Amino acid sequence: MLSAIEMLLPLIAVVLVVGPLALIFSGKLNVKNARSRMLAQVALFVGVFAIMVIVQANQFTALAEETAAVADNSRGFGFIAAAIAVGCSCIGAGWAVAKAAPAALGAVSENPDNFGRAIIFVALGEGVAIYGLLISILILNNL
Repeated sequence: MLSAIEMLLPLIAVVLVVGPLALIFSGKLNVKNARSRMLAQVALFVGVFAIMVIVQANQFTALAEETAAVADNSRGFGFIAAAIAVGCSCIGAGWAVAKAAPAALGAVSENPDNFGRAIIFVALGEGVAIYGLLISILILNNL
C-alpha cells in the first residue's frame, strides 16, 4: 500500500509544474515578465524532478540490489551499445534532416509539384533514427 507522501507528492508535482500555465492563459503574462516566468517554470520543474528522485531513491537502491546478484560486464556493455545505437542514429538523422529539409522547402516553394520528390529525402533521413531504434531493440532482446 502506498503511503500518503507517495500518493500526494506526484499530485503536488503536477500542480507545481502545470500551475504557472494558468497565468499564460489568463492574459496576465506580458513580454516583460515572460522570461522570468519561463526561468521560474524551468527551475520549478528541475526542483520537483530532483525531489521526486530523492524521495524514490530507496526504490532505486532496491532495484540495484536485486540486479547486483546477476550483473556482469557483458550486460552493462549491452545497455551501453543500445544507448549508443539510438543516440548516434538520432544525431545522424537530425543532421540529415537539418541538411535536407531546407533544400526540400526551397524546391517546394519554387515548384509545388516537387513535394513528393522532396519529402523522400527528409523521410530517408528520419529512417536512420528508426534503424538505430530497431538495432537497439535487437540488442536489448539478447540481454
